[in-house]
Amino acid sequence: MLRLEKLTKTYRTGDKALNAVNLTVPKGQVMALIGPSGAGKSTLIRCINRLVEPTSGKVFLDQDDITGLSASGLRRMRRQMGMIFQEYALVERLTVMENVLSGRLGYVGFWRSFTRRYPQADVDEAFRLLDRVGLLEMADKRADELSGGQRQRVGIARALIQDPKVLLVDEPTASLDPKTSRQIMRLICELCAERELAAIINIHDVALAQMFVQRVIGLQKGVVQFDGKPDALTPEVLTKIYGEEDWKETTRSAEEAAE
Repeated sequence: MLRLEKLTKTYRTGDKALNAVNLTVPKGQVMALIGPSGAGKSTLIRCINRLVEPTSGKVFLDQDDITGLSASGLRRMRRQMGMIFQEYALVERLTVMENVLSGRLGYVGFWRSFTRRYPQADVDEAFRLLDRVGLLEMADKRADELSGGQRQRVGIARALIQDPKVLLVDEPTASLDPKTSRQIMRLICELCAERELAAIINIHDVALAQMFVQRVIGLQKGVVQFDGKPDALTPEVLTKIYGEEDWKETTRSAEEAAE
């Protein structure tokens, strides 16, 4: 279980990206973060694994206080938090297999990772994950030979090989076409269900979030304005989160996709 207690991030300018956010994400739940640009969505995800240091508040994974960990303790804790990035964050010159195995860097020693000599169990798991995400035949291809959707699948496999307790997903479909976006969201949700993983997905596409996730959090200027089920995202709620707009088409698209 992931728990945030009064999580706050204030920048030197005095602007608050997050303002005392309280949030609990139970095991196995897939949750979407929505809100306008600058609402604090990416900051929230990065404060959880301390890629961005919170100004105050606490983050707990099960009973462990992440915000109170030393540098070495944080490195160990990050093994349990898989991160999936918008821009994939792959090493272009490495193969698909090598990129997936890089998810084990927190477990193997420096020299084994430097020489890319991973335990056979890790290699076997990487092959299994590549098969699960539909890329087994591309294990030896370089990352720069892949399409955007294929790169995101490599990123998913890399996060899962960490054997995490939670997935932190930052705009996984931002650079993808509509069909591939649905495939990627469906894959993430299926894998979370299979592994009982909690997941927080930062996503701009409201209709896409409504199609797949179990719970939606709406952020506005670092404050939670909505916390509920996707079908409760009425035009009135979306106006509260984003501002005035004709939201009928957005909610209609989500309803039609669900039918």
